[in-house]
Amino acid sequence: MSATTMVPVALAILYQGDRVLMQLRDDYPHILYPGHWGLFGGHLEPEEVPLEGVRREVYEEIGYCPPHLTFFGEYGDPQVHRYIFTGPLTCELRTLVLNEGQGMDLVPYASVVAGVHYAQTLGEDRPLGAIHQRILLDFFAQFRKESTL
Repeated sequence: MSATTMVPVALAILYQGDRVLMQLRDDYPHILYPGHWGLFGGHLEPEEVPLEGVRREVYEEIGYCPPHLTFFGEYGDPQVHRYIFTGPLTCELRTLVLNEGQGMDLVPYASVVAGVHYAQTLGEDRPLGAIHQRILLDFFAQFRKESTL
């Protein structure tokens, strides 16, 4: 794909302390990072602005409306242009309804650093998507820097 045909997506880093909400993606071979841990969010509709898109996608995927999201940054590769937003997860994990993917969990910082997290639904470790790990390492670096100010 050329840069002009990159797919725009909006993703959310929803956090509670030093843990972030992640989705265990389906094992479908036609999707990026099948069977990996990734961030909730997805493709933007035509003419949809990223903030509206991430709110819509998160609601569709887990039935949650983030009360406050902050733009974090943009990450691109030859296939996808990602708009990243952050915000606190203000409810208990058990109150969320997973409508897409094969699991979700609040993933601790140590798992992000290791690039792997245990999937309770499958009973095995699964890797984080490489781009998702990179985004989260950047997030934690900023989060820790701001916490020490």
